Amino acid sequence: MTAESVKQHCHWHVPPRDGYTVDDLFTLPDLPPHTELIDGSLVLVSPQRNFHADVIDLLVSGLRQSVPKKFRVKREMTVILDRRNGPEPDVSVVLTDAVSGPDQTSYQAQDVLLAVEVVSPDSESRDRTTKPQKYAAAGIPNFWRVERDGSGRSPLVHVYELDPLTHAYVHMGMQRERVKVDQPYSIGIDLTAVDEL
Repeated sequence: MTAESVKQHCHWHVPPRDGYTVDDLFTLPDLPPHTELIDGSLVLVSPQRNFHADVIDLLVSGLRQSVPKKFRVKREMTVILDRRNGPEPDVSVVLTDAVSGPDQTSYQAQDVLLAVEVVSPDSESRDRTTKPQKYAAAGIPNFWRVERDGSGRSPLVHVYELDPLTHAYVHMGMQRERVKVDQPYSIGIDLTAVDEL
């Protein structure tokens, strides 16, 4: 492929002087799927790996098994934290009242009770530091970070709860074979079931 043919196939958006806003995230044409907005910059994600996709499926299914009617479980939806931040957690638990219909593309941070990030090689730093700090600052009460437990297929879930005094997450523990928590509701998920997907 020549430089000229690349030029014809690629259109790079030039960022505004003060960075992009959430409005831009929803109106810019031809953005790739799952583009996020972090600190006014567009973040493009690399293709998903099987571990990432399988763990999301497992968690969505497990969370929906016991979800109360006042909550809904959503996957890969933008959460508006502020004007310059619109990340896309892999899984979210939101208030049912915040669900407005089939054309909805985002949720407000105050409507999110749990944000889950499944770590990928390209998102490691964002999922471990940037996003949790931003979710906590926005007041999302629960956060899970999911990583591979060693080099195998097993997920390891780090469970965090928001400390209302410091507005930072407190690590509540690691869950290996089964997630068993009481927040944001009573949840029990068999993590070993990922081998069946």
